[in-house]
Amino acid sequence: MTKTAAKKTTGKSSAASKTAKKKPAAQMTEEDVRAMSEDDYMNSEQLEFFRTRLLKMREEVLAREMDVKARLNARESYADPADRASAEEEHWLDLRLRERESLLLRKVDEALRRIVDGEYGYCEETGEPIGIPRLLARPTATVCVDIKGHNEQIEAQYRDR
Repeated sequence: MTKTAAKKTTGKSSAASKTAKKKPAAQMTEEDVRAMSEDDYMNSEQLEFFRTRLLKMREEVLAREMDVKARLNARESYADPADRASAEEEHWLDLRLRERESLLLRKVDEALRRIVDGEYGYCEETGEPIGIPRLLARPTATVCVDIKGHNEQIEAQYRDR
């Protein structure tokens, strides 16, 4: 099923959901998003909910990245070899953390772009809906759970050789 076909089949709202009083997207909770019918998949309220969640994630990542940068810039020199080794280990861990945060920041920015482009919530490979539970657990997900599982199996096969 193509992305367009998936949107057509899931983009229709039921009469009950149209008449129900809706909360503003900023006040929606995970339970509100989970309670919506499948017909409401990636409607404007859900998109706004995930956009807000991704923007909050982005702020948190940037704050952590600034903290790591501050620690990296505040390097001290130690006379004791054990203290020096500990400081180098912390420095290495901070560099690794900064790399991971940068990668997460790129994924968040890509997810925000997909919201703007109308592609958020749909698998990049199949065009099928990724699903609300998966997006709540991992808002930056780009593939459905079936494709992710298949990719992990292939990765495990090559890793074990």
